[in-house]
Amino acid sequence: VGAELTCTMAEEDETGIRILQSLRGKICEAKNLVPCPGPNRMRDCFCTVSLDQEEVFRTKVFEKSLSPFYGEDFYFEIPRPFQYLSFYVYAKSVFQRDLPVGKVAIRKDDLCKFSGKEHWFSLQPVDPNSEVQGKVHLEMKLNELITDNGSVCQQLVVRIIECQGLPLVNGQSCDAYATVSLIGPARSDQKKTKVKKKTSNPQFEETFYFEVTRSSSYTKKSQFQVEEEDIEKLEIKVDLWNNGNLVQDVFLGETRVSVKILRNDSSHRAWYLLQPKDNGNKTSKTDDLGSLRLNVTYTEDNVLPSIYYISLRDLLLKSPDVKPISASAAHILGDICRERYEAVLPVVRLLLHHNRLVPFVSAIAALELEQTQEANTIFRGNSLATRCIDDTMKIVGKSYLTVTLKPVLDEICDSNKTCEIDPVRLKEGDNVEVNKENLHQYVQKVFNSIIQSSMSCPTLMCDVFNSLRQLATKRFPDDPHVQYSAVSSFVFLRFFAVAVLSPHSFHLRAHHPDADVSRTLTLISKTIQTLGSWGSLSKNKLSSFKESYMYDFFKSFQEEKCIEEVKKFLDEISSNESKESSGVEESVVHKEGEVHKRAQGRKRIGKKNFKKRWLRLSTRELSYHKAKGKDALCIIPIKNILAVEKLEESAFNRKNMFQVIHTEKPLYVQANNCVEANEWIEILSRVSRCNQGRLNSYHPSAYLCGNWLCCKATSETQPGCKPCTATMPANIQLDIDCDREIERIFSLFVSNAHKLQKLEEACASIAVYQGPQKEQDDYSHFTIQDPRVTFKTINQIRDISEQLREHHEKFQKKRSTSAKYGSEDNPIVGMVS
Repeated sequence: VGAELTCTMAEEDETGIRILQSLRGKICEAKNLVPCPGPNRMRDCFCTVSLDQEEVFRTKVFEKSLSPFYGEDFYFEIPRPFQYLSFYVYAKSVFQRDLPVGKVAIRKDDLCKFSGKEHWFSLQPVDPNSEVQGKVHLEMKLNELITDNGSVCQQLVVRIIECQGLPLVNGQSCDAYATVSLIGPARSDQKKTKVKKKTSNPQFEETFYFEVTRSSSYTKKSQFQVEEEDIEKLEIKVDLWNNGNLVQDVFLGETRVSVKILRNDSSHRAWYLLQPKDNGNKTSKTDDLGSLRLNVTYTEDNVLPSIYYISLRDLLLKSPDVKPISASAAHILGDICRERYEAVLPVVRLLLHHNRLVPFVSAIAALELEQTQEANTIFRGNSLATRCIDDTMKIVGKSYLTVTLKPVLDEICDSNKTCEIDPVRLKEGDNVEVNKENLHQYVQKVFNSIIQSSMSCPTLMCDVFNSLRQLATKRFPDDPHVQYSAVSSFVFLRFFAVAVLSPHSFHLRAHHPDADVSRTLTLISKTIQTLGSWGSLSKNKLSSFKESYMYDFFKSFQEEKCIEEVKKFLDEISSNESKESSGVEESVVHKEGEVHKRAQGRKRIGKKNFKKRWLRLSTRELSYHKAKGKDALCIIPIKNILAVEKLEESAFNRKNMFQVIHTEKPLYVQANNCVEANEWIEILSRVSRCNQGRLNSYHPSAYLCGNWLCCKATSETQPGCKPCTATMPANIQLDIDCDREIERIFSLFVSNAHKLQKLEEACASIAVYQGPQKEQDDYSHFTIQDPRVTFKTINQIRDISEQLREHHEKFQKKRSTSAKYGSEDNPIVGMVS
């Protein structure tokens, strides 16, 4: 399961709706890639994810294979509009630029067709003429002119106003220019704008004139074969290019507009999305490039203003108090979305934010225990209770995992000692005894890190474990082990063991480990699961392990000692006594990565203005370093941060910039892409949200050459000219946007309305006839303890959902009228040649 980052970066549009886009998926594997020419036919390949032409994610390199397995999860918020989601496969090159092997490009409107399921996609060739991004603002007019001899001719006026969102070329902003061509059956006139240097949003403001009809004074010697042209057959073609200076110019996109658009109106002004040239020059032979297996889920949440969610919010927050719990709105959602694992997450996050999660989890756990007949099967299934507790641990225990496991997992993955103990899998030259010793050392380090971590276990997790322990003891009073197995089944089997197995999914490692390390982690994870369950297992159960080599390996651990250590740990994390803090809060790294930072106090001109730096944010401070692992060059305490905002591209002619305003000079940072910039701004805003003295206004541009570029104020201490971005109401530690979670819950109720209807019919049937009258299969997967109370809740859900649906329709109608086709927010998809 991919670890989740939840940022809310989208701005409200004019209607008050926040449109929040997110993308979740997995790059699984490629197969049958084109062999490398020469005797060594294998390739070292990696895969990237791009929004249009902007790379936002990259896998690690898989060496020497034509069928590389990546297995890498990704999740990110999409902070800007886009046309295509693209996946590129590259062959790594040492001495020259990486070679594109092929790509999969999915139009945004088509993403819903592939949502949530794995698909094999054929790789398409990477053609420079199909790699486009951005939009262009045009104005066209048709004027009548009177010639010297008194006759009338028509003149087409084309004004290129500006472009937005052009791609970076070789990591740099474009030196963009446009060609404007009038194309018809018998002519092709072309004109060209000036080059606008180092910008992705060039302001052209150039006007071009074309004669489109000829007066009778034209003679047969004219270069035109006809005297009168059919305007209906003429079109304007605008091509955008990056000026290559000494190398070939790079095509950036085109759009075509038929002149007949002026048939009923003398002028036309609109935004157009740039399109590929000649539809990307697709060739018929693409099967031989190989294929890529992907799992992609694109989500777009249209979040209304908070006031519209009050009724559904209140109904959901009452859930822990409803008797019986199965009649609550939250439980009903889990019931009708039983096969959709992600459906539980918004409920968990909402209840967590409002401090209502522990009573709800306790109630549904008690319900599950009522239906459990044997103590040794406790919390084994994929029930609503286990799913809620799983999600709770992943959200609340994120920092806990980092503090407890990251140091030892880094050591295991980086040292990569051989640990294979299966005789069948041993490679030539392997020494099984040495491997056993390596594995034993690794297991002991992981085990010790866990059992010594009780002081770091979040209080909320301890509260949940305490409740589970009491409920299990009450349900099975004669079983002395059940109080431990109720807790270990979650904290060892579903939390620590899973994180060890897939550290990349919990952001403990950047990438999926290679095959050898993955095998080592699998063996460690299996051992940790068993060690964690020893506190509640009788000794004879150890003999049931199906692998004899694993049984032999377990005998190397001191069983009685491990049992006592596990019991002590489980006692500590499930105690209702408050833990004694050491008074020193563990510093946790929230985010780190490579950025470009502007040197402070330097002149604007010159490449030395920006340098690569390693940016690191912990719970206490923001620091930058010359490289990862090096000493900090500068440290900014979190308490000193006054605002974190975007920086206009025009300040330094660089995209994806943000500024950290603190008690000294602002820190100007350029992220590698829009997603990373979004994540840095979000998390820095979150950790500094409660700081004293936060600013109400800021300057969106820089102070250069004696004035602020944004407002032209000459004083460097002049208060900001733009209000600071209002951060969404959210839990500071967990960053929960409650309105968004309720919107997702509403969407789940709507998309599962047919199941809600079935549940309602089951309640009515049971209430009236004292038992289900239809086939048992229709109702067997529903939990109905009290049909009348459940029926009442369903009707409340239905009424509230209908009201929300009407509000959505009203807002969408308002939005569709405000976002006219051809406006900046809703550009026209131009004709493709």
